[in-house]
Amino acid sequence: MPWCESRAVDQRLRFISALLSEELTMTQACEAYGISRKTGYKWQARYAARGAAGLAERSHAPLKHGRATDGALSGAIIALKLSRPSWGPRKIVGRLKLDRPELAWPAASTAGEILKREGLVEPRHRRRRAPPTLGGLTLPERPNHVWAVDHKGWVRLGDGRRCEPLTITDGFSRYLLALSAGPNTREEEARPWFEAAFGEFGLPWTIRSDNGPPFASTGVTGLTALSVWWTKLGIRHERITPGKPQQNGRHERFHRTLLEAMIPPAEDQASQTRRFEAFRQDYNHYRPHEALGQQPPASLYRTSLRQLPERAPEPDYPAHAAVRRVRSNGEIKWRGGMVHVSSALTGEAVAVEETEHGQWQVRFHARPIGLIDHKTNRLRRLSDAATIASDLLPIHPG
Repeated sequence: MPWCESRAVDQRLRFISALLSEELTMTQACEAYGISRKTGYKWQARYAARGAAGLAERSHAPLKHGRATDGALSGAIIALKLSRPSWGPRKIVGRLKLDRPELAWPAASTAGEILKREGLVEPRHRRRRAPPTLGGLTLPERPNHVWAVDHKGWVRLGDGRRCEPLTITDGFSRYLLALSAGPNTREEEARPWFEAAFGEFGLPWTIRSDNGPPFASTGVTGLTALSVWWTKLGIRHERITPGKPQQNGRHERFHRTLLEAMIPPAEDQASQTRRFEAFRQDYNHYRPHEALGQQPPASLYRTSLRQLPERAPEPDYPAHAAVRRVRSNGEIKWRGGMVHVSSALTGEAVAVEETEHGQWQVRFHARPIGLIDHKTNRLRRLSDAATIASDLLPIHPG
């Protein structure tokens, strides 16, 4: 009978002992132990070569697996991981497929095992995430449909100065449109970057931001000099709900990637600016993005057909609207009194229109900004529902 697995080595030792003592011939020993002569000669040869250790069971796995990843491919996976430590296996395989599409690259799971064997993978802790809340926000359907803007948390450069990056991304393609190494969040620091982005890429239909400066204010209208300018250019300003950064989740996720270009901080602003520009080129043209099918953002982004005009157009209010010019103190004259609208609108023309409910709504270009209270003669904030329903510009391919 064949060797009993529980005591196979002991049986082989007794088989060899019988041969060595010349008590049995090879044919007789094989018959006694229920094995073939070929098997008997095999164990005799192994004992002669390695002694009792040669009688232990060997692995039956092939020396080279038929589906094992080619050594050159494994080496390329490891090399790219060493040069891009923050990249996971999906991004690594995605980039290698873009570089050498003719090669049979392994699945991301196989690449992960290769990296794990090399000690290049650290266990990831899953982050607890709040569910996304769209709440009437625009879902990007094409390039330049929605741009997302924000300031990344500041770092202190090597020379002791602050760096508070301004970031502008396209919500559809994730293309990084602008990345500044500015020292603060003031409007005069941010506007030149928007002018450059509008000049190079054209105008978006919507800009999404949080509720902080320089994008929004705590006043009734929420307007700032920057958002007034956007409105004049025909750009809808969309603000997320306070305390819900997940509504701008794509941009927030980008900020975690941006840390690669911020830690450690550069020596000075000029050095950080150069580092940011190198990062922007790499992010847009080389780095695969999982949400884009492991394609880089530049593969999907196209410039806008809406060009930045030399001069912002004047508002086109209907004939029935009462048009008022905002004074230097942010007020307009209304029915014998003064109503404070917004200092950000100084010198601009606004329209007052009666709604179907008999209320007086103030509008700046296409953007409703408040209701005049009949009793107090003050501007009241529009409800979120009213703002979402009415603060909509026509959507056209752009």
